[in-house]
Amino acid sequence: MLEDLKPHLVDLRKRLTISTITLIVMFFACYGFWESILQIILAPLIDVLPKDTKPVFIQVGEGFLTAVKVAFFSGFIISLPIIFWQLWLFVAPGLYNNEKRLILPFIFFATIMFLMGVLFAYFVVIPYGLAFLITFGNESGMFNAMPSIGYYVTFFAKFMIGFGIAFELPVVCYFLAKIGLITDQTLIKFFRIAIVLIFILAAFLTPPEVTTQILMAAPLVVLYGVSIVIVRFVNPEKPDLDSDDE
Repeated sequence: MLEDLKPHLVDLRKRLTISTITLIVMFFACYGFWESILQIILAPLIDVLPKDTKPVFIQVGEGFLTAVKVAFFSGFIISLPIIFWQLWLFVAPGLYNNEKRLILPFIFFATIMFLMGVLFAYFVVIPYGLAFLITFGNESGMFNAMPSIGYYVTFFAKFMIGFGIAFELPVVCYFLAKIGLITDQTLIKFFRIAIVLIFILAAFLTPPEVTTQILMAAPLVVLYGVSIVIVRFVNPEKPDLDSDDE
């Protein structure tokens, strides 16, 4: 049995090695521009901070670690097409030839949907969430907003990656349906459990504040519904003819 698994483990190591090398190269490339990238990341925060207020760092080395986080996050986003390609190449040997032809559409749509999730989070969820979280208590003078730069970048990256992964749901469902692993009825039967899992995920990835949790959960519910429609066209569940005859 171990001999049968050995080729798969060798191939897995190869795919992980290529993905890791790509990520490292992109990390160093992005590190050279980390200040410009950080300005883009900080833009939603600066818009809601009091005038002439800037983020601060409160621990020794937090500034350097922030630069590393920014470069790693950016490098990960840029590396996505290669990572998706390696993922598909690992799965492809177990597929039929007609299924292997889906490799380019998979890479393209997986990358596009991830970027759509990131953009949705950046332009919709993050601004609304920060507008509430940062301004809470400021208007009455009870608090002074002085967010930690390291904490904010971690918060930002978690949001972006969380939404990017969440937006992959229709793509994953399409390809699972295309190779016959799921049907529309599979997703419908799992709907209630999926809703619970979606809100648990939203609570985990967002601050303990209802507005941002709903802003994350609502698109996921919609995407799940879209996935059901997609799968219904790709691989609808066929009636059991044997049971009908009985």
